Amino acid sequence: MSLIVQKYGGSSVADLDLIRGVARRSIAAKNEGHKVVVVLSAMKGETDRLIRLAKAASEDPDPRELDSLLSTGEQTSIALFALTCQSLGEKVKSFLGFQAGIATEGPHGKARIASIDPARIQTELAKGRMAVVAGFQGIGRGGDLTTLGRGGSDTTAVALAVALGADVCEIYTDVDGIYTTDPNVCSDARRMDRISYEEMLELASLGAKVMEIRSVELAMNYDLPIHVRHAHDPRDGTLICREDPSMEKTPVRGVTHSMNEARITLVRVRDEPGVAARILQVAAKAEIVVDVIVQNKSVGDGGLCTDLSFTVPAGEYSRTMALMSELTSELNAEAVVGDDQIAKVSIVGVGMRNHAGVAAKMFQALASEGINITMITTSEIKISCIIEKKYAELAVRALHDAFELARPPSGE
Repeated sequence: MSLIVQKYGGSSVADLDLIRGVARRSIAAKNEGHKVVVVLSAMKGETDRLIRLAKAASEDPDPRELDSLLSTGEQTSIALFALTCQSLGEKVKSFLGFQAGIATEGPHGKARIASIDPARIQTELAKGRMAVVAGFQGIGRGGDLTTLGRGGSDTTAVALAVALGADVCEIYTDVDGIYTTDPNVCSDARRMDRISYEEMLELASLGAKVMEIRSVELAMNYDLPIHVRHAHDPRDGTLICREDPSMEKTPVRGVTHSMNEARITLVRVRDEPGVAARILQVAAKAEIVVDVIVQNKSVGDGGLCTDLSFTVPAGEYSRTMALMSELTSELNAEAVVGDDQIAKVSIVGVGMRNHAGVAAKMFQALASEGINITMITTSEIKISCIIEKKYAELAVRALHDAFELARPPSGE
C-alpha cells in the first residue's frame, strides 16, 4: 500500500461538478489500495474576489486581517470536497492548515512552512479514511493564521508529502505536464515524460509557471517524486524526479521567457571595492530582488570608472530608479538610466554540463533573427539573455527550433 498526496488547483475545483469529479478520482485511488491525502486551493477566482473585497473595505488592508480573509477560500473548497465525498459514501475529514499541524514563520502573505506535525492526518489514515487539507495556509508563532503567497498550495502539498513519508506527490492542474516551452508561444511544444529537479527549478525561476519554486526545491531536498497531470485527463503527465543519464543526452531540454523584467544602470561609478556592495545593499534593504548583474569598465579614464547594470522585477522599476537616483551623489555616478521594456529568454538542460557550443548556438539563433543581446547570465545548466521585450516570443520560437525541441509530426 502506497501513500499518495494529491493537490488540485483552483481551476480543478471551480464549481461543484468539478469538485465531484475530483472527489471521485481521489476515492478511486483509495479504492485501489492507496492511502490518500488531498490538498486543495481555493475555488478559481475566489482569492482574487476576496482581495477585491478587502481593498473595497480598506485602501491598505492590514496583513493579519487579510490573511484571515484569504484563508476562507481554501476552507470553503475543503469543506465542499468533504461533503461531496460523504455524499458518495466515503469517509473523509477536512483540516485547515493549523489543524493539519502546519506551523509557519515569516510575514503575513509571505509566510514559509517551518514544520509540520502530521499526527492528526496519520490518525485519519490509520482509520482507513481520506484527509483533505487546505493549501496555502498555516499558523504562525503568535497563533495567527498566515498564508504562503501565490502558489503556496503546491508547497503545502509537497511539505505534507515529505512529513507523511508519501511515495509521490501528484499535482493536478490545467495543463497535462511540463512542456519544452509555453505551448501558447510554440504550438509544436513537446510534453516531457520526465524532468530533473534541477531543470524544473531553473525553468520555474526563469518564468515557467506550472510549478512553484519552493515546492520543487523541497521535493529535491527529500527526493520526493512529483507527478504533474491534467486535472480532467490524468494520463501520462510529467514526472519531476532525480536526474538520470538519459537526460544528459540532450543539451537543452526547455526554453522559457519572462516579461517581468527591468534594467537599471549606474553610469560611471568609481571602480573600487565596496561600490557594488553599497548599491546592492540599498536594494536588499528595500527587499528588492536583484537578478542579472553586469559590470563593465568605462574607457577613456584609465579604467577608474565602471558602469554597473542589474535587473529587477518590472513592478519594482520605479522604486528602484528612485533609490538608485538618491545614490548618485554619494557614489559620484554620472547618471542612473533604466529600461522597463526588456525580457529575459533562457535555455535549460542538465546536458549542458557535457556538451560544447551550446552558448554559441543560442547566440547565433538569436542573431539570425536580428535580436540583440544586452546582458547574459549563466549557471551550470542554464543560459539567460536580456533582450528587447518586443522580440521575446520570436526569440523563444527561434531557440525552440534551433535546439530541435518540437514534438514529431503526427504519424512519426
